[in-house]
Amino acid sequence: MSIPPPDAAYEDTDQSPGGPAAPPLVPSSARRRRGGGRGFSSALRGGRVAGLDGLRTVAVMVVIVYHLEPEVVPGGSVAVDVFFTISGFVITRLLAAEYARTGGIGLRSFYRRRWLRLGPALLVMCAVTAVLSVAFVLPLFDGAWVAAALAAASVVNLVRAGEPGPYSDLVAPLSHTWSLGVEEQFYLAWPLLLLVLLRRATARAVLGWVAALCVLPLLWRTALWDPTAAHRIYNGPDTRADQLLVGALLALVLARLRADDPRLAVLRRWAGRLCGPALALLALIAWQVPITEPGRWSPVWYTVGMLAAAVLSAVVVAALDQCPRAWPSRLLSVPGLAWAGRNLSYGMYLWHYPVIRLLADLGMDGRRLFLAGVTVTIAVALASYVLIERPLLRRDRFRVRRSERVAAAAR
Repeated sequence: MSIPPPDAAYEDTDQSPGGPAAPPLVPSSARRRRGGGRGFSSALRGGRVAGLDGLRTVAVMVVIVYHLEPEVVPGGSVAVDVFFTISGFVITRLLAAEYARTGGIGLRSFYRRRWLRLGPALLVMCAVTAVLSVAFVLPLFDGAWVAAALAAASVVNLVRAGEPGPYSDLVAPLSHTWSLGVEEQFYLAWPLLLLVLLRRATARAVLGWVAALCVLPLLWRTALWDPTAAHRIYNGPDTRADQLLVGALLALVLARLRADDPRLAVLRRWAGRLCGPALALLALIAWQVPITEPGRWSPVWYTVGMLAAAVLSAVVVAALDQCPRAWPSRLLSVPGLAWAGRNLSYGMYLWHYPVIRLLADLGMDGRRLFLAGVTVTIAVALASYVLIERPLLRRDRFRVRRSERVAAAAR
């Protein structure tokens, strides 16, 4: 099992991953006539949510502990569900805000930012893994160049979904990138679908369509369920789509409700009340439910459970976004925790699995492996952020701001 990268999109603007936001233009009258921002003007409200960054740090640490000491958190894969919901929420908030500003969605710019946020760091990790597989005698990296190629193409999840029995060794060295594949495939399809919905349907109809889409994967998992289909359900982009779509639906609901709408006050009140119980239930699942243990796959979890985990995650996301003074928000917004989630969590996700396998190949185990694995993972993630991720994102921000100045002068 593994966890999705802390949302690629979350680094793009003040409210999301690493790239610049579209210029804050007021939609032109022509764009208003085409429906730009119709019904979702509140998408422009809000900024970066520090509590979500802190939640990402906690989730990544749960995954690392799960891979190092699975008996401590046998259900640690629930962090995948949390991350998928965060990703759907953040990416949809970005897209809705851009549509509200401009009456459209710049797909080319969107895909470029996704690539700059995820691609270079992923390719470096894949290249290092491939070199280890051909240059050194390391049993856990034997043939890893194949896994590196599949991971670079973001198709590890598709390979794993086609294996009904135990997972093969084909993608084992980088099997954690399956979740990155699910997110990348979602990023390819969702902006196009959302743009069609926003242009052709009323705001209320958009919410109805997205809510219906959230239910379809549940029905599909129920139809597919069989113990031999567990890998297909766990890794498929179609069977996991509801976990991203639940976050997307929450983002659209918040974008729909005006600040003075009494329904927003109700949502805020209940999110604040239910956030603690939702966090407790997610922690209980991580502690007690062996989600991915072979032979103990639960039909309840592999059908209804995945949607339930997404709903619990959405409750937490809503509380962190709408209740910044509540204790979960204050706890998860601690500066060090939030900074790590914002800047290091993706690198920690990328590197922790190959680091653990390398240290195990070098003879480490037990407590030594745990301490060294966490330490080396953080160090490599910091190097990735300083040397690869931040320079590329800064260069892209500079390029976009320069083009915006030129466009503004022309206008």
